[in-house]
Amino acid sequence: MKRRSGFGWLELTLGILLIALGGYTFARPDRALTGFIVVYGIFAVAMGVADILLYIHVERYHGFGPIVSLISGALSVMAGVMLLVYPNAGKWVLSLLFPLWFIAHCISRLAGLNAVSFFAGRAAYWVTLILNILGLILGAMMLFDPWVSLLSLQYIVAFYLVLLGADCILLAISRIGSRE
Repeated sequence: MKRRSGFGWLELTLGILLIALGGYTFARPDRALTGFIVVYGIFAVAMGVADILLYIHVERYHGFGPIVSLISGALSVMAGVMLLVYPNAGKWVLSLLFPLWFIAHCISRLAGLNAVSFFAGRAAYWVTLILNILGLILGAMMLFDPWVSLLSLQYIVAFYLVLLGADCILLAISRIGSRE
C-alpha cells in the first residue's frame, strides 16, 4: 500500500488561491464584489431553473413537495435576474446578510477546534481560536452598524480571504509528519 505524503497539497493550493483572490479583492474591491454578485446571480438562475424542471417532472404527484419546488424555483430565478440586472441591490442585501454568515462561520470553526488541535497541533488551534474570536467581534460590529458593513464589505472580504488562505497554508504545513 502506497503511503501518502504528510504534506497537505490541497490545503496549500487552496491557501495560495485564497490569498491571490484576497489580493485581487484588495486591489479592485468594487470589481471583485460585483463579479461575486454576478456569479451568484448566475447560480441562482441555474438553481431556479433546475427547481422548476423538477416541478415539471414531479407535478403529477400529490403533496406539498412539487409546489415548494415551483415556488423556490421561481423565487431563485427572480432573485438571480435581479442580481444580474441590478448588482448594486445585491451589494445592499449582501451587506445585511454577510455579518450573519460571518458570525455563523466563526461559530462553526470554533465548534471544530478540538479537531484542529488533534490533527494540526496546538499552534493551529491557537491561530484558529484567535482568528475566529476576532471574526465574531467583527461580525457583531457589522451586524449592529450595517453602514460599516456596506462601506467596508469589500475590504473585510479581502482581508478574510487572505486570513483563510494563511490558515489553509498553516494547516498544510502542520500536516508534515502527521499520520493519516
